[in-house]
Amino acid sequence: MSFNFNDSLNSLSTTFSPWAKRTQRMVQEKLGNVEDVTELPQEYLELEARVDALKIVHQKLLAVTSNYENEGYDYPPNLRESLSDLSKTITEKVQGLSQVSSAAEAQSVLTTPGSKKDPKTMNHALGRAALGGVAALKEAGAESDDPLSEGLQKYAIAEEKIGEGRLSQDTLIANKFNAAFHTTLNTSLQFAAKARANVRNARLTLDAVKASAKAAKPEQQGAARAEVEQAEDEFVAATEEAVGVMKNALDTPEPLRNLVELVAAQLAYHKLAYETLKDLLPEVEELQNTQETKYRESREAAIN
Repeated sequence: MSFNFNDSLNSLSTTFSPWAKRTQRMVQEKLGNVEDVTELPQEYLELEARVDALKIVHQKLLAVTSNYENEGYDYPPNLRESLSDLSKTITEKVQGLSQVSSAAEAQSVLTTPGSKKDPKTMNHALGRAALGGVAALKEAGAESDDPLSEGLQKYAIAEEKIGEGRLSQDTLIANKFNAAFHTTLNTSLQFAAKARANVRNARLTLDAVKASAKAAKPEQQGAARAEVEQAEDEFVAATEEAVGVMKNALDTPEPLRNLVELVAAQLAYHKLAYETLKDLLPEVEELQNTQETKYRESREAAIN
């Protein structure tokens, strides 16, 4: 016994209308077995393209800005730090190192747990590295007023401040940008997707009943025409509703409000970093000049 796919679809359509009629129509369109497809208004098609583009905007930015929710996104991947390295904040270590008088005390300051763990960011890692150098210099017998030790401590404190600023930036971006963009994806853009699905179903139903009306027997023509008119009304209503929903998603200034929050958070962080380094540089340069003077004096004394 031969199997006729279209006959099976027609039987299914009769039993489970209107879902089956839409399914039958969709399959037939994919197979290229139909010619008459109701065209959507040009305005509707343009709105669809713009909504798709707006969704891409949200997805592409979130693919990057979601990294702000990961504390260690800029942490050196090949850096190996122990738990003791992270057991105390840089400020606590600096305060402790300023009071030590021996190598053992310096080592204890660096390894003894403090009030909280130090974050795993690039800036904090730079600060910890600088303090590790200070400890090494002290263990080697460096004086308390050693210029390099002092400069490294100042640098460590500055990097900690910048790192904390970065974490504040990240929190603002996560709360005011990422959360808002996710909300848009899950509300207005999701509403638009649902409205478009309703249009798609209404269009498939309309074309299915049109095809059925063409094949209707003379005594069924009146009922078939009424079914087509009802399907047309539902298609028009669904299209008008979708146009309104899509315009609402496109016209809102919410994405720009969110972008302002992103820029503001980044600006605050970079301004803090700039001002911190601007204040640090002359202090380190002064230490350098002092060291340069001592170096020249020692060279001259050696020659004489």
